Amino acid sequence: MNTSVLDFILPLLNIIFLDLILAGDNAIVIGLAARNLQGRTQKKAILLGTGGAVVLRIIATILVVWLLKIPWLLLFGGLLLILIAYKLLAGDNGGPDVQAGGTLWSAVRTIIIADAAMGLDNVIAIAGAANHNIVLVVLGLLISVPIVVWGSTLFIKLMGRYPWIIYIGSAVLGLTASSMITEEKRIAPFVEEHPLLRILFILLVIGGILASGHWKRVLDHRKAVPSGGASDD
Repeated sequence: MNTSVLDFILPLLNIIFLDLILAGDNAIVIGLAARNLQGRTQKKAILLGTGGAVVLRIIATILVVWLLKIPWLLLFGGLLLILIAYKLLAGDNGGPDVQAGGTLWSAVRTIIIADAAMGLDNVIAIAGAANHNIVLVVLGLLISVPIVVWGSTLFIKLMGRYPWIIYIGSAVLGLTASSMITEEKRIAPFVEEHPLLRILFILLVIGGILASGHWKRVLDHRKAVPSGGASDD
């Protein structure tokens, strides 16, 4: 009984953590879209926009969970998630240009459309972490999205102050991605025969993401330092 509870709670915590790590841009979008509105109207726009975004996210994730049962799509999803994990760590986050809505419904529409455009990473990550469990998808999103809405600025500040949180998030994404690849029906029989290879592959994927993402951050930092100035590395 305890193991079955753990088998449910641990993936749920994983989903919540991944969504919080990946949802920083989405939280900023919500603030930008509703910034021209006042008082209650602003709160209403945030609630309605977030509610619509959650419903869309749940539908999209359930659809992806179903699609991942199709041969080779689990492999494709895992490879895409590796790229997302690298981009998260490297800081390549080009989001859409968000214009503030002048009315309640224009702000709501902007929040929903922008969230849908930026939500691919969340959808694939959560679908992979859920391991075909729709209840986990719905619960994870219902818990994590309100945290993003009301605690987004705090969480963004935490990631800025403690960069190791992003490294942990990228490592968890790497674990999810490599697990998805090894669970692909065409690959799984070979992996089950060679469990050591599976462990080595997972470690290689996580290590590759962390090393390449960290190196990109270092290079960007060096570019930001004026070449003519004295280096205080």
